Amino acid sequence: MSRAEHPDHGMIKSLDLAGNPSGPLAGLDVVVKDLFDIAGEVTAFGSPDWAARTGPALAHAWIVQRLLDAGARITGKTTTVELAFGLEGRNLHYGTPINPAAPDRLPGGSSSGSVAMVAGHRADVGIGSDTGGSVRIPASYCGLYGLRPTHGIISLAGAAALSPSFDVPGWFARDADTMRRVGACLLPPARSLPGIFLKIAPAFANADPAVIAALQPALDRLGPPGEIDPVPEGLDRLLAAQRAVRDRETWTTLGGFIELHPSRDPLIAARFAGVKPATAEAAEAGLILRRAFTARMHAVLGGGAILVMPTSPCPAPLRTEDQPALDTIRTRTLRAGIITAFAGLPELTIPVAKVDGAPVGLSLIAAPGSDLALLDCAAALNLA
Repeated sequence: MSRAEHPDHGMIKSLDLAGNPSGPLAGLDVVVKDLFDIAGEVTAFGSPDWAARTGPALAHAWIVQRLLDAGARITGKTTTVELAFGLEGRNLHYGTPINPAAPDRLPGGSSSGSVAMVAGHRADVGIGSDTGGSVRIPASYCGLYGLRPTHGIISLAGAAALSPSFDVPGWFARDADTMRRVGACLLPPARSLPGIFLKIAPAFANADPAVIAALQPALDRLGPPGEIDPVPEGLDRLLAAQRAVRDRETWTTLGGFIELHPSRDPLIAARFAGVKPATAEAAEAGLILRRAFTARMHAVLGGGAILVMPTSPCPAPLRTEDQPALDTIRTRTLRAGIITAFAGLPELTIPVAKVDGAPVGLSLIAAPGSDLALLDCAAALNLA
């Protein structure tokens, strides 16, 4: 079948890999972002040049094998932003999937294909990856549940890397029970959370007033939650530190490839040109703040509190939005999204509201290792 078989849906190649028929995930159809290896298939990583330099994978990525062992059926590989470097969901080479929840808007990226397939009811579960928001933001934009797990809790063996100390696998589903069902097969057990909710004040200040108003009914059902500012240095300083670390890692990871194969997409080429000058000294300064911030967040969350914030500061941008506007939205989105990414925390986004007919999500954040308990909490709250 053609690699561009279903570009509007997000599917780039249909597959039919049967899982263990007696496993706990039997009956679930799962699609996989095209940066995870599937044995016998070429991993393109959103780039024709990347695809051309690699042969078919010799083995499944860890997460693919685990899903098959648990009974899931793998039905396809899905579009990703080129080299997973973007939040809008566009790909010059393989197409930009339609956002089924808001067709005039972008689906979000870089896991755009997986989110579109699940939101369009063409799969039950979509596997993606999240470095700075690429599971959480597409989920918010397309009206799905999406989990960014604790960093390192799920193996990335067999996955292409962007920035290893931030990269995690994650997944999408349309309901909390399916999210929990998958989590039970991928995650270790976790102690239950007591249900103490605290709003992250600067993340709410970063969001559009219409988004805050739309989320209010869900917030009221939580208590309403108290409020905390765990980022006294400010989100902009945190983002600058995160970028210093990420940029150095990204160029170290992919710079050699980019030097040999410059992107044919001007936007992706510009992003890699921006990370190339990153220095070890700047990255080390960023790591100092990262260590302090991580320790602070662990202390805040150590007693079982759950932090709450808008997943995205606005609904998905229109497909016709110009690049300067998209760049502004991207910065605002990353400003809050890096809170969990910088500290390696689990974050679950829940589809709770709409603004101008487009979905917006509410995120729940817990202590590292509390992933399964967070999924249990979401299922019990039934906010969607």
